[in-house]
Amino acid sequence: MKVQANTLRPGHVVEIDGKLFAVTKSQIITPGKGGAFVQVEMRGIKDGIKRDDRYRTGDTLERAQLEDREYQFLYGDGDTYTFMDAKSFEQFTVPKEMIGDPVRWLQENMTVSMRTFEGAPVSVELPATVVMQIVEADAAVRSQTASSSYKTAKLENGEKIMVPVHIDAGTKVVVNTADGTYRERAKE
Repeated sequence: MKVQANTLRPGHVVEIDGKLFAVTKSQIITPGKGGAFVQVEMRGIKDGIKRDDRYRTGDTLERAQLEDREYQFLYGDGDTYTFMDAKSFEQFTVPKEMIGDPVRWLQENMTVSMRTFEGAPVSVELPATVVMQIVEADAAVRSQTASSSYKTAKLENGEKIMVPVHIDAGTKVVVNTADGTYRERAKE
């Protein structure tokens, strides 16, 4: 599907010379003299190589048709992670770089959204939140008030987050996967 360069946004995937690139940054620039242009920063899907291109606002690019499907996380082995399609039982192994920083929140049997292009995985998106159990928490200081104070807590996956002072070890909490912050106490 052809799209104009001025409509590109981060997250879009375009095809250039038979290769797929994910748009990471797009900015329309209007200089004082001359016509407006679009500065696009992209990352190669297969090789991860960064590319900066400049297009006139009226230029067209081929936007790749991606398919979104639900997959179940099976296991991680070093720097690769294996997922399974629950309907066809087909398995995909993807590199850690494709998932990015949220890889630390992956849990066994977690359902994720995977984008594929012609059957090959392009990106993996985790749910917005996960429920984790706190295994260790700092003691609350007597002068701290419950409404605005936080303390450090260690989760079952080894990650450390800041939680309110009333949260203790053994408590299950909801964690935001985008930035790794405490959201609320889990409802049991």
